[in-house]
Amino acid sequence: MSDSLTRALDILTQTNNYPNSGKPLIANGHYASVLDIGDPCLAFSTDGVGTKLLIAQEMGIFETVGIDVIAMNANDIVCVGAEPIALVDCLSLEIEDEELLVAIAKGLAEGAKQASISIPGGETAIIPEMLRGPTKGTAFDLVGSCVGLVPKNRILSGMEITSNDALIGFASSGIHSNGFTLARRVFKEAGWSLNEKISEFGRTLGEELLQPTQMYVDLAMALLEECTPHALFHLTGGGFENLTRLGENIGYHIDNLPTPNPVFELISKLGNITPKEMYTTFNMGIGFCAVVPEKQITQTKEIGERLGITAYQLGKTTDSKERLIRLETSSLSISI
Repeated sequence: MSDSLTRALDILTQTNNYPNSGKPLIANGHYASVLDIGDPCLAFSTDGVGTKLLIAQEMGIFETVGIDVIAMNANDIVCVGAEPIALVDCLSLEIEDEELLVAIAKGLAEGAKQASISIPGGETAIIPEMLRGPTKGTAFDLVGSCVGLVPKNRILSGMEITSNDALIGFASSGIHSNGFTLARRVFKEAGWSLNEKISEFGRTLGEELLQPTQMYVDLAMALLEECTPHALFHLTGGGFENLTRLGENIGYHIDNLPTPNPVFELISKLGNITPKEMYTTFNMGIGFCAVVPEKQITQTKEIGERLGITAYQLGKTTDSKERLIRLETSSLSISI
């Protein structure tokens, strides 16, 4: 974390002492905050879709990014053990465009359906002075804030992780909503058009990049109900570095990595991107992870398969004061 961000967080942390403020039950740096308002506790998170929106604007495809903003938030909420219940969105537009608004709303509704949450309200702002995009009139920004409920005895802080736990990974649907600044630069410098049909994808490059973020809410709820996960991870910005966010003196030895989606292999090849940068920028085909006791490996994987999400036993936890992650296969050996 940069010095400037650390200073900003220190300032904001002072608000925890204000009268009637909710008492935080987990430290900063987790996927969501949890406040003590009784039992159950309130979990909440906020996130956006980032520069993936520029792909949507250039393609003129707006029906999927609503799913992304729901998934980016709801997938974070479940990582503290909470069940998401509602989200409010903030949509900022260059101009008021009915077709664009309806398309985004359809995506939000579909995302809410997948996450089993409501969208009880939100905010729409028209700010042409602040927004510019690749196509005049279609610039917009979309973020959301999600809330959920978690019983006090089910809060996942990451402190439950122990050495020799199993790390189970669950397949992503593609890039999801992180790493697009690098991806866009690579394809632009290579001269690739978003409308170019790519045989490995079976669709255009733009359509591949706009594949919605996989929703892991049902998966997480089933894991919390049927297993005893010690931690849940949403692999977002930073890729596999997300595994270092939780626990103390815990590292990972990962020796069973699935073949990354073709889009990642293409980015690596075109941009001459090192494996370490790829695995610390993108999800590389694993969008969600669970740390579980070794005896629950089979059960955990079966839950994923039952819900149509391919599961992999990636490796195990280790004792590591440096929170070291070792990715090691026959063709790859890097430390994070």
